[in-house]
Amino acid sequence: MKELIFIGLGLDNEKDVSVNGIEEIKRADAVYAELYTSLMPNLSIVNLEKTVERKISVLSRKELEDENGEILLENAKHGKTALLVPGDPLVATTHVALRIEAEKLGIKTRVVHGASILSAVVGLSGLHNYKFGKSVTIPFTKEYGGISETPYNVIAQNKSLGLHTLCFLDVKAEKKRFMTIREGLKMLLEVEDMRKQRAVTSETLTIGVARAGSKDPKIKADFLEALLNHDFGGPPHSIIFPGKLHFMEAEALVVLAGAPEKVRETA
Repeated sequence: MKELIFIGLGLDNEKDVSVNGIEEIKRADAVYAELYTSLMPNLSIVNLEKTVERKISVLSRKELEDENGEILLENAKHGKTALLVPGDPLVATTHVALRIEAEKLGIKTRVVHGASILSAVVGLSGLHNYKFGKSVTIPFTKEYGGISETPYNVIAQNKSLGLHTLCFLDVKAEKKRFMTIREGLKMLLEVEDMRKQRAVTSETLTIGVARAGSKDPKIKADFLEALLNHDFGGPPHSIIFPGKLHFMEAEALVVLAGAPEKVRETA
């Protein structure tokens, strides 16, 4: 049967994949994984292979993006093929194009969902899910020849609507480069210096999140200047810029994320 299944691995290690996901992998004729769109800090492909009793081939960005996933599509034309993806398979990745192409070729596609950073930060911070606006990635500057102003624009737009902003931080897993919260904040402050719209200043309430979904997640809410020197430990890191706070959200940030007591007064 022609079939391509996208399976979410979750956020931290090989035990995060669902029972349904494991069963689908075991039934697959060919199993591939991509590990460049996000970092799973404690993932062991070797241990996962032992669990599912299948060989897992790790694909590069070039094979999936530059070559349009040709290796996957060719395998899926002849049998059941699984693609393992960190987090939830089609959240914050470019794999939607691959799924569309497969369907056009007459290959049936399915998704086995996994834990996502989108839901994890809500649970860790206590912020209300329905109050998040558009998410955005803060990219490394080298690829753009300068600092991208897009993240700043998204934060400003969301704030004007009273909405929270989740900022993903750039990952170059194949090069072992993972943007830190400090690096992301410094880039935004540079844009603030140019734009002077006060969307992101040293006095802006900011939330740093590290290793969401792991056994040792770190979350800290404070005014931006204080977070610049806060030790969040290893990657992956994310940043949240809160919009207008409900009183329960403010209470959660104080109790769950160590925010200053004065945050209660802003709700």
